[in-house]
Amino acid sequence: MRQLDPGGVVLLCADLDELREILFPVNDVMLSGGPPDGLLVDQVGFKATWRGRTLPLTRLELRMLGCLAERSQEVWTYQALFTAVWDSVYLGDSAILHSAMKRLRGKLRATADGLEVETVRGIGYRLAVRA
Repeated sequence: MRQLDPGGVVLLCADLDELREILFPVNDVMLSGGPPDGLLVDQVGFKATWRGRTLPLTRLELRMLGCLAERSQEVWTYQALFTAVWDSVYLGDSAILHSAMKRLRGKLRATADGLEVETVRGIGYRLAVRA
């Protein structure tokens, strides 16, 4: 947002979704009580464990998992996840997010039996535990 003169302000947005988020913010009410039982994400110590087994994650993957685990029953929109993980404004290009999520999913499949990331098509991602 820029102030052109004392009487006017110009708001620049990358797309209509960003404008909607600015004008009509979504209430971030927590629907879940946090991470699923058995999942510990220590972002300070850069370590994640699932049912006692260490997950071999990069710092970026750890941040993504930490966000998803924080509100595990909610869908994280691409915009919200991008902002939380990269501390940057989402400009509509989700390739970097999808690529990082693909790597995280591969590692979860290989080491975290039952823990997976679901895609909510066109919206975002959510953490799920399968029996």
